[in-house]
Amino acid sequence: MFKRLYEWTLTLAESPRAIWALGAIAFAESSFFPLPPDLILVPMSLAKPRRAWLYAAVCTIASVVGGVLGYMIGSVLYDSVGKPLIHLYGYDEKAQALRSCYDSYGWLIILVKGLTPIPYKLVTIISGFAGYNIALFVALSLLTRGARFFILAGILNRFGEPIRAALDRHFATFMALILALIVFGFWVVSKMGGSGC
Repeated sequence: MFKRLYEWTLTLAESPRAIWALGAIAFAESSFFPLPPDLILVPMSLAKPRRAWLYAAVCTIASVVGGVLGYMIGSVLYDSVGKPLIHLYGYDEKAQALRSCYDSYGWLIILVKGLTPIPYKLVTIISGFAGYNIALFVALSLLTRGARFFILAGILNRFGEPIRAALDRHFATFMALILALIVFGFWVVSKMGGSGC
């Protein structure tokens, strides 16, 4: 199954729909979707290492635009959409605790948690719920999401061939690591202390 997924993503890189699929996943992940764009960003970048920078730019822009949607969900639709989403992921108490940190540490929360496996959708929704300055939110999101995707692009661009050779042999392990990081991110949020910071 993993091998077929790997071959599909490599084929996707050759398709004119590749950029759109990558952008759609990056957009959705920032507001409601549980899986990160890395799942197709890595194989696509390995299929075309010179385009890794373009793919990173698409992920960054789409992620920030999706983050603005998450922000609006938190700001305007918190009771009808934001709260059910947060409840779906089991973050009810954590959201309130995180919200209380925004007055003093909002910028740090956005920067740090945008780089980590902690689900970014939680940050975007709570930023809107907290009424955090939207211009600063967008600027910090561009910085943190850009850093995440461009660092990955740099690694893939520089070491693409050895990484691709390793993935050809161990794609199932790569998928397991990505999924483990996702689970770890959700677990970290679930174990955050009472302060939420």
